Amino acid sequence: MPATTQSAVPSTAPKRSLRWRVVDIVVASVLAVAIGVVFKLWEFGYEPISAVAGLVLPGTQALFGGVWLLAGPVVAIVVRKPGAALYAEMVAASVEALLGTQWGWLTLEAGLVQGLGAELVLALFLYRAYRLPVVVLAGAAAGLALGINDTVLWYPGLDAAFKTVYVVSAVVSGAVIAGLGSWLLVRALAATGVLSSFAAGREHARRSQAPGTTSADAVATDTTTPAAEQAERGSRATR
Repeated sequence: MPATTQSAVPSTAPKRSLRWRVVDIVVASVLAVAIGVVFKLWEFGYEPISAVAGLVLPGTQALFGGVWLLAGPVVAIVVRKPGAALYAEMVAASVEALLGTQWGWLTLEAGLVQGLGAELVLALFLYRAYRLPVVVLAGAAAGLALGINDTVLWYPGLDAAFKTVYVVSAVVSGAVIAGLGSWLLVRALAATGVLSSFAAGREHARRSQAPGTTSADAVATDTTTPAAEQAERGSRATR
């Protein structure tokens, strides 16, 4: 009788936890440090390219600033926890500053502002939607933050036309490089199997088993619950 009563009670599946795990902190830190080194290396490429772009149309140099926005979306797609984008941008900016940069410690201020831009969009979707449109929107928001921040700090005396072109270029760069670029990068990482402990890796595994899945589902909403993860691990163990 007790067993019958227990089976009659509907079970409620636990919601996906938004709490950070140790593995989340470790992987987020490793990715952010690596991207911070990329930030530093990009300084050498940005200077000549942006100089030429600025001569063609002043303000379009911001089209190449999206590289400095990659850390937030990349880590957010992988970790999928509140604060991931902000944490990644701050760590990457700190690495760039420690390696030496012409912008000095204002690099940290830029990382804070840009990370908050991406974080705001992800928060609006309650940290549950990581499809391509959402990631592109997060990158664009980070680009908007970059554009406004730079025009205030570095180009306060220039005219409105320059500032408008600069901000629009930054938004486009954020959407394409930081948004689409991070989506493709995480997809490539997932294909190697290194993200098997994360939702992005499990989604790639499911796509591989279902050939009919379209690329639009590449970075999907994470609906995997802890119970489902445990069941999946148990199934693999029995095999």
